[in-house]
Amino acid sequence: MNPLVAVIMGSKSDWSVMTHTSQTLDQLGIAHDVRALSAHRTPQALSEFISTVEKQGCQLFIAAAGGAAHLAGVVASKTTLPVLGVPVESTALGGMDSLLSTVQMPAGIPVATFAIGKSGAINAALCAAAILGLKDRHYREAVEKYRMEQSEAILAHPDPRIDDPH
Repeated sequence: MNPLVAVIMGSKSDWSVMTHTSQTLDQLGIAHDVRALSAHRTPQALSEFISTVEKQGCQLFIAAAGGAAHLAGVVASKTTLPVLGVPVESTALGGMDSLLSTVQMPAGIPVATFAIGKSGAINAALCAAAILGLKDRHYREAVEKYRMEQSEAILAHPDPRIDDPH
């Protein structure tokens, strides 16, 4: 099955965060492709990948990077499909540099930006599913089920003094 979502990260070191995006997309039953491609070090390969997955039917991109974090913006400059940005924690400024680089896009080149790290990675996948759910009820139902399971997990163990078997 051709990917509906392309998950791109600036380097393989970002996989520790973006594995949560991939796992969430898997849980929601969303076909996706994953690549480590740099906006600065592999710009031609990045452009070719964007073009290829668009031709295969990709509907949106999730792009994650740390530091200068230009990846989501570069992806957005090369497509009119939705781009969801995930800032990755950096050693220099704890991810604030990544957050600001991802969120501060010029008017006309939008990037929807999520929280730094794991929470942002998961929420980007859920947002991707919600976007896909606008046209395909299957994905909307997958998000509804995910959220219901979250609620049930909390309600199953409401007393924090009792050890959770999970």
